[in-house]
Amino acid sequence: MAEQALLQREWSETAELRAPGFERDRERVVQARAFRRLAGKTQVFTSRESDHFRSRLTHTIEVVQIAREVARCLGLNEELVETLALVHDIGHPPFGHAGERALDQCLRKHGLRFDHNLHALRIVEHFEDWYAAHRGLNLTLGVREGIVKHSRDYSAIDYPALQPYFLNQRPPLEAQLIDLADEIAYLTADLDDGVESGLLEIEHICANIGIMGRAYEKVQEIHPGVSQKFHFHEALQLMQSELTCDLIENTAANVMQHRLRSLDDVRNCPERVATFSPAMEAQRQEEKAYLYGKLYTCDFLEAEHSKAEHVVTTLFQFYMQDPSRMPAGYIEESAVDGLPRTVADYIAGMTDNYILQQFWIASKLRR
Repeated sequence: MAEQALLQREWSETAELRAPGFERDRERVVQARAFRRLAGKTQVFTSRESDHFRSRLTHTIEVVQIAREVARCLGLNEELVETLALVHDIGHPPFGHAGERALDQCLRKHGLRFDHNLHALRIVEHFEDWYAAHRGLNLTLGVREGIVKHSRDYSAIDYPALQPYFLNQRPPLEAQLIDLADEIAYLTADLDDGVESGLLEIEHICANIGIMGRAYEKVQEIHPGVSQKFHFHEALQLMQSELTCDLIENTAANVMQHRLRSLDDVRNCPERVATFSPAMEAQRQEEKAYLYGKLYTCDFLEAEHSKAEHVVTTLFQFYMQDPSRMPAGYIEESAVDGLPRTVADYIAGMTDNYILQQFWIASKLRR
C-alpha cells in the first residue's frame, strides 16, 4: 500500500489515458514549457562562447542516463527515476547558481527565500497551466515528493506547507539517488567544459584529482600513441563509470546492512541509503573542491557571476517599482502571493537570453 500511495494525484483522472502512472508524469514533464526553457539556461558558462558547453537541459539528459542505469541495476522503478531526473532542475532560474543567489538575496529583504527545488514544485503544481479541470501538471505524489526531497531534507516546523511530503521520513530510494546521479554528471561534464573553455588544463586536472589521474594513466596504457583529447575523453568516461558503479554497489550494501525490504523500511531508516562508499566519497570531495577552487570561482566566471547577479537584482527592483511591466497574469498572481514572490517567479522562469532582453528594456526605460 505504501508504494501504491506514490501514484496518488491531487485530481482524479480517467483510466482511458494511454500512459500509466509515472510514465504519464514523464510525458507531462517533457512537454512542459518550463522543461523546454532549460535549453536556454546556464549550467556553468553564461556566455555561449562554445556551442559545446552544456546547457541546463543537456546536463539534465546526462543525469537521466546515469540515474536510469543505477535504478536498473538496483531493481528500482525506472519510470519514476527517469521522471525525477528530468524534472530535478526545472526550478532553476537564469544564470545558474549565480541567478539563484541573486534572487534569494532579493527575497531575503522581504522576509522570503528562493529555493529552486521548492520553485520547481510551484511550477508543476501551479504555473504549468494546460488542463481544463485543474492548474498544474497533476503529477503523482511520488514525483512531487521527489522534487522536494531528492537533494535535502526539510523541517516540518520551518516548512509546514510541505507536510504532505512525509518530512519526518526518508524519501524513496528512487528520489535519493537523483542528487548523486546529478553529482556524477556534473563532476564529469564540468571538467570537460572547463577544458573546452581553456580555463582548465588536462595535465593539471590529472595531477590534482586522484580519480582522474588514475583513470588517465589506465587509458594511456590501453591506447598508447593517440591524441591527448582522446585520452582525456576516455578517462572522463572511466571516472564516471567508477563513480556510478560505486554508487550502485554501496547503495546495495546499505540495503542489505539495514535489512530494507519495503518502502516503509527505507522511509524509517535512520540515514539516507543511497550513498557512495567512504573511499569514493573522499575522491568525490577532492574533485568537487578542485572544481570550486579552479573553475567555479576563477576570475573569468566570477566576473560572469557578478554580471548575472547585477542583471537579476536590477530587474527585480525594476519590477518591484513598476509591476505593470510584467505580463497581466503575474500582476493578478501578485494579489495572492504578494509582489516580491511574484516578481521572483517571473524572473525565475526566464532564459538567459530573455532576461538580458528584459534587462536592456528596463535600462532604456530607467534613463
